[in-house]
Amino acid sequence: MILQLHESASLPRCERVLRQGGLLGLPTETVYGLAADADHEEGVAAIFAAKGRPADHPLIVHVADLDGGLSGARYFTREIPEFAMRLMQAFWPGPLTLILPRREDVAAAAAGGQDSVGLRCPAHPAAQALLRALRHGVQGSVVWGLAAPSANRFGRVSPTTAQHVHSEFNTDRDADDPAALLILDGGPCEVGIESTIVDCTRGEPVLLRPGAISLAELSQACGQAVRLPHELASGQAAPRASGTLVAHYAPEAKVRLMGTTALQQALQPGSGQRRAVAGRIGVYMRTRPAISAEEAAQPQDCLNGPPQLLLRAMPQDAARAAQHLFATLRALDDAGAEEIWVESTPQSMEWAGVADRLQRASVA
Repeated sequence: MILQLHESASLPRCERVLRQGGLLGLPTETVYGLAADADHEEGVAAIFAAKGRPADHPLIVHVADLDGGLSGARYFTREIPEFAMRLMQAFWPGPLTLILPRREDVAAAAAGGQDSVGLRCPAHPAAQALLRALRHGVQGSVVWGLAAPSANRFGRVSPTTAQHVHSEFNTDRDADDPAALLILDGGPCEVGIESTIVDCTRGEPVLLRPGAISLAELSQACGQAVRLPHELASGQAAPRASGTLVAHYAPEAKVRLMGTTALQQALQPGSGQRRAVAGRIGVYMRTRPAISAEEAAQPQDCLNGPPQLLLRAMPQDAARAAQHLFATLRALDDAGAEEIWVESTPQSMEWAGVADRLQRASVA
């Protein structure tokens, strides 16, 4: 069931469900999360079961923006390094997750059994309203944070609208089915890809997953260089982190990344690549497709391409491309694409998050 944010009863109902150990489709500025009380073992187990996610693959815990988010962070962690504190002050609330040493007696299931925990303070007003309400303890005991991975089946495309979440979990259920997932509609996600992840457990900041915040911005904020994993000594093992598997974020259709020239050649009607695909081909590119005048004059389909091609224009701006990426992959899937051909992104820091998601989506 989808609840509208403007309805007065929506937030209290969501709060009750979470306090009782239930699950909620939660809007954030990055993607929609599948949320449960991070300290409620049955609720966290329900997240893993609903997603089909391995229980040792950790979840990110979301904390409220109270005292700059530090009260929640201190509840879940043994210590917060000074450089991590500077990152919190610069980017919380916002699309940044920090991996920190975990207190032994909290969020063990959400952390996948590790002695570290990923924490984030989301910027979406609905997420913040719920997190603050849960901290007050008016309807029950205090909930310090919500474990909330992306609200989709494990390894698939992340959801950026409430309807995406509904299509993942409620398609076969009636609106009044008590077993249906409750989803709070907070509108389309502003960022559109998951948070940047920085490991803060090894004495220096290490970027584990790129996102909307660039490496340069992170380094400037924390006052020291943020390292990449390959720059560290081989003996320094990274903690497991959400969304860092080689294959991830994949639609049903096979995703193929191509350089601009290779993609333009593949789009030609007589190319071997096109002949090898029996069905429709989704195309997501920044440059104008060099299709023939004859083919362009043929009847167009609903996505404004020749009959075999489903054409979508990738924004030239990296932030807008990130915002629309997952929704575009889902739309091409829904339109029946057998393959999705994507033009490779520019090799710059601004595009690192989009490039990361596309690379993982294209791994067979």
